[in-house]
Amino acid sequence: MNLANYIEHTNLSPVLTIGDIDKLVDEARQYTFLGVCVPPFWVKRAQREIGKDPIKLISVAGFPLGYTLTETKLDDIKRCIENGANEVDVVWNISSFKTGIPWTKIELAKCGKLAHDHQTLLKVIIETAYLSDEEIVQASKLCADAGADFVKTSTGFAPSGAKAEHIALMRSAVPAGVGIKASGGIKTKEQALAMIEAGADRIGTSSGIAIVS
Repeated sequence: MNLANYIEHTNLSPVLTIGDIDKLVDEARQYTFLGVCVPPFWVKRAQREIGKDPIKLISVAGFPLGYTLTETKLDDIKRCIENGANEVDVVWNISSFKTGIPWTKIELAKCGKLAHDHQTLLKVIIETAYLSDEEIVQASKLCADAGADFVKTSTGFAPSGAKAEHIALMRSAVPAGVGIKASGGIKTKEQALAMIEAGADRIGTSSGIAIVS
């Protein structure tokens, strides 16, 4: 198994610099990672550094708490796409979900339509640390029904990140055509392999080099 093919080499640190972005792309090129995940502010720079290399460019929207207005998330997504992102990971509105109102799904459908109208993949971060097992299943189904291409575990900013048992729940809840992205606290090869065995199609991590070395 080539683990590099699963890895989105990530740096979403609040204190990253332009040098960190350039380094991230250089490392993705060197280790043949699937892609890089960067903040919206740095998408244009990362796109310029990637050039014509086959490195997917991923960014985020509504990050990291998810309770920004829908219009704000849509603007985030639109600007990420305009600046060169191939995929956008949006934080869903967990506050809306916990309240039990239909807007949660409506918002995701709006985000999915915008992304798909621009041939861009949409991943939805459900933040499993704040959900029960039952809620993880319900959330995953909701995301798939709303048109998400992937359901993702975590922002990496919550109290805990990806767990293999949660990946298995997510995988069981969505159709085969919907991917699962494990992220948050994945630092070793053993952890990455456990996530993939549980059903993950992507690994979001800032420890990609350690994992493949």
